[in-house]
Amino acid sequence: MSEFDPEKPCPAPRAATADAEAEAERVAALRRGENGAFDELVRRHGPKLLAVARRILRDEELARDCVQETFLSAYRAIDRFEERSTLSTWLHRIVTNAALMKLRARRGRPEEPLDGREPMYDRYGFRVGPIRANALTPEELLQRSGTRERVREAIDQLPEGHRTILMLRDLDGFTTREAAELLGISTGAAKVRLHRARTALKESLAPLFEEEA
Repeated sequence: MSEFDPEKPCPAPRAATADAEAEAERVAALRRGENGAFDELVRRHGPKLLAVARRILRDEELARDCVQETFLSAYRAIDRFEERSTLSTWLHRIVTNAALMKLRARRGRPEEPLDGREPMYDRYGFRVGPIRANALTPEELLQRSGTRERVREAIDQLPEGHRTILMLRDLDGFTTREAAELLGISTGAAKVRLHRARTALKESLAPLFEEEA
């Protein structure tokens, strides 16, 4: 039996290695301009990218335009794709950027405030009204089919800026710093906006957080 060497890197799992090799070949095929390579990219990633664009834009036509622009941008930039991330992650960033640009372009009125959807506090800093025990987080509630639709409806009712930071951070998996960069705001501002969005969402969903008797 060979002795364990802590300095020797552990081999990657066979399945992960095979997936990485398959993706590297797909990228190479795209760079060579092989017939069918781009069509496969669209088939493989199109549905997920469309779901991301829909969540951000809430407009079917704009979302589809956004996905088309994403694939066009990816086709033009494939030679600059650095394989430190996966194709899926790279495309996700492109479609998110494209969707956020469309949001900024169509903004023409001030954003609706969160007033009325956050807890109220008195002048001494104490919360006004009953305090409910939060048994589940919004992310956990989304995993439960019986409440998923109500959670999504509550998210959709948040003002645009708060809804977007919540989706980027809690649904799409970006870090707070990455979400701030995508939104063009400071990390501090993103943290404040995210906290307010989560608080408002929990207030909207308060009955769902209570443990069943």
